[in-house]
Amino acid sequence: MQQKSKATDVPVGTFVTYYGRPVCCFKWDCTDLSGRHTLYLSISYGPESQGIMANESEPGFYSFGNIASGILTHVLCIVFTLFVTVLAKPGTSLFSWHPFLMTLAFSLFMTEAVLVFSPHCSPIWKLSHKTKGRVHWILQCLCASSGTLGLVSIIYNKHVSGKPHFTSWHGQVGLGTACVVGMQCLAALPLLYHSLAKGWSLARLKRYHAVSGLVTYLLGSASLLLGMCSAWFTGTVGGQAWYLFALCPVFSTLVVMSQVSNTYMAKKRLVS
Repeated sequence: MQQKSKATDVPVGTFVTYYGRPVCCFKWDCTDLSGRHTLYLSISYGPESQGIMANESEPGFYSFGNIASGILTHVLCIVFTLFVTVLAKPGTSLFSWHPFLMTLAFSLFMTEAVLVFSPHCSPIWKLSHKTKGRVHWILQCLCASSGTLGLVSIIYNKHVSGKPHFTSWHGQVGLGTACVVGMQCLAALPLLYHSLAKGWSLARLKRYHAVSGLVTYLLGSASLLLGMCSAWFTGTVGGQAWYLFALCPVFSTLVVMSQVSNTYMAKKRLVS
């Protein structure tokens, strides 16, 4: 029986979306199996095809908007982290380490870890996808470490002050976020070393990791916004300035949601 390709209607050089990922049809091979000829389609899944896809298939204004939004997200997460650092003055008190470390974790490290895979504004866009994955994991480990230290500092500060722990929404969401970030880092190990997850396809693991990662990022952003509602922050920053700084985590969240959804959540796929 002659076997047919599942996408014989896709011309060579066409960019399509397969399970939410852009791929490039670049080569036809004809292989002899038991005297019969079968037509196969070779496709590229690499980051290079994602970059070409973004540049070739998107309208100019849409591509420019994505690039501008990505660059602005880099700037905002750095500016917001520096602002909180100046405001907290880490080292002046035990509490001062908490806002500094938490902002460093959830505003800077976590955002940059996601933007590593951005086809529009990745700072290491020339590197391979495998290298990007390792950089992403390192940044997430830094996020987990900073978040843990920030959590320990506020717990010890509450203990010294004789105050109850985790009585506010900010404290409860922050505790949950720190725990989820740690689990997310551990759950990513099978993506780096696929032998740890025998019987699971790499594509399925990546999809699950992307969904759980997006939920984790939303929790981190919510924790930051709740922290900005605390008496410590509102006592210094108020009025229109508060809304201006609140836009930093909100805008970053929208950009990250757009990136993840466009990469993994699309429903288009190649059909026969």
